[in-house]
Amino acid sequence: MCIPSSSSGTFWAGWRVSLVENLSQGVCMPARTSRLAPRTFATLGVVCALLILTACSGGGTSGGGSQDTSSGGAASFTGTTLEGASFDSSALDGQPAVLWFWAPWCTVCRAEAPDVAAVAEEFSADVTFVGIAGRGEVGPMRQFVADTGTGGFEHVSDVDGTLWQQFGVVSQPSFVFVDSSGQTTLVPSGLSADELRQMTKSLLSS
Repeated sequence: MCIPSSSSGTFWAGWRVSLVENLSQGVCMPARTSRLAPRTFATLGVVCALLILTACSGGGTSGGGSQDTSSGGAASFTGTTLEGASFDSSALDGQPAVLWFWAPWCTVCRAEAPDVAAVAEEFSADVTFVGIAGRGEVGPMRQFVADTGTGGFEHVSDVDGTLWQQFGVVSQPSFVFVDSSGQTTLVPSGLSADELRQMTKSLLSS
């Protein structure tokens, strides 16, 4: 098992964790060891070490933690807003953005919505907020926006889950922070107003 490591940076931003599980369970030790010569054991030991080092150096992340997608194209997507207009993220190229992934029936999303609206308004001159609504139908999504007062920024309908899958989102609420270079950071959980404010502010200094 690899030891998780974190890079320096602001709250959760840039946090990378690599986890290798169960590499020793039947992979490096053959079932019949009595017939193997000492040199064979030494060779197997080297192979096992290389396998572990290779896995630990990979860019994957373990479940339950935030992850980075270090690709300029990762933040590119198109869709349709809840009002029926076309949306193309290329209009945001070179600008920091916050993508808020929510579902219309999600009580946690509903509870944090006023904070998201307030922080979006606070940074409206420098950071673009976009809601990505999924796991529901357009009608309830529109009602959610009206009920929660989050109509101050655009929301894209993702009924089939394509955008959620693209950004690696598996639960709601989640946030994806996009810096001016297009690098994305996924936070797979809700955030308090202060946490969201801090993460958003970090985009301006990246």
